[in-house]
Amino acid sequence: MTSALTETAPVLQTADGPLAGRLVVDLSRALAGPHASMMMGDLGARVIKIENPGSGDDTRGWGPPFVGPEEEPQATYFLSCNRNKESLALDLKSEDGKTVLRQLLERADVVVENFRPGVLERLGFSTDAMHSINPRLVILSITGFGHDGPESRRSGYDQILQGEAGLMSLTGSGPDDPQRVGVPIADLLSGMYGAYGVVAALLERERTGRGQVVRTSLLASLVGVHAFQGTKVTVAGEEPEAQGNHHPSIAPYGLFRCRNGSVQISVGSEKLWAAFTSAFGIDANGLDSNSDRVRNRTRIIEVVESAFANYDSEPLLAKLAAAGVPAGKVRTLKEVYEWPQLVSQGLLVDVEHPLLGSVTLPGPPLRFFDNATGEESTRRSHTAPPLLNQHGDGVRKWLASMEVD
Repeated sequence: MTSALTETAPVLQTADGPLAGRLVVDLSRALAGPHASMMMGDLGARVIKIENPGSGDDTRGWGPPFVGPEEEPQATYFLSCNRNKESLALDLKSEDGKTVLRQLLERADVVVENFRPGVLERLGFSTDAMHSINPRLVILSITGFGHDGPESRRSGYDQILQGEAGLMSLTGSGPDDPQRVGVPIADLLSGMYGAYGVVAALLERERTGRGQVVRTSLLASLVGVHAFQGTKVTVAGEEPEAQGNHHPSIAPYGLFRCRNGSVQISVGSEKLWAAFTSAFGIDANGLDSNSDRVRNRTRIIEVVESAFANYDSEPLLAKLAAAGVPAGKVRTLKEVYEWPQLVSQGLLVDVEHPLLGSVTLPGPPLRFFDNATGEESTRRSHTAPPLLNQHGDGVRKWLASMEVD
């Protein structure tokens, strides 16, 4: 039989998508690594999730909320980051666990791990060891603070990194009110950067025939999105501060009160500013340029909210739309998931869970189209996040049926 080291191994499951036919072994837990592997599963890869026997991934116990039967409750946190995967329980300290993992690595295209530096080496699966098993393997490794450097061995948790990487200093009503982002953004971004790195490494493998190690961290992912706030420090030598719901470099751009609530507007050009002032009869004297408006932010807020004071939000949004001024409301998540625009983009997927029955999950954010036919080639059929070891017997039988030279 052809060696799995020179050709992608056959898989039990097939799916549409650009990573169809690729095998991902997911050794990660919690959120950063699982989010990366879920993205690969959304792109059509077969993802086998390795979990600790008995307890499984940490997120199986992160709640409430839990749903399903009292004797086997399911954490909605786990459901959020593990669709399109199979679950195999392995004790990686045991000989059986090590043997099965080696067999999987022989056939895999990608392995994902987010252990602290040194843990996999102690288990006998250093990057060198894994590449000796399969030289074509792409290894994604995610840590909290980076794989080297003076603080590489610190445990990395999302909110700690949001603080350490400066994000909380930019978020909140003001400099004395640091706030975390409402989702674990460091975990999610490191997963996204990791998946992006894996795809690049798979493309590079087509040229070289060899796999690579892709490394990222929660720290790196947050620094990677500092954007203009970062260059404000490194180039201008200024210290950014939290400014609540108003943009630090554009005005008016943010959340403004009206008669029965608030709306958001984005006046990002002088043409839009002219249209905005004309529509609402605003005296723009002394506020002619964006720089003038940013320097006089307090006055701008007062001027805009005075113009909005006699409008309820819906008529106000209609008037802004008629003037061509970008605007929007602040929706609750319940409102978002009932929004026809969201549904139209395929951002909800229905799956059949073995305990919960039919459930609806937030869906993948990418869509793919064939340029020749115009037909959508996005993965259409999705599988529910698995029960612990739900696919253990099937994966073991598949491995037993395979021969590797």
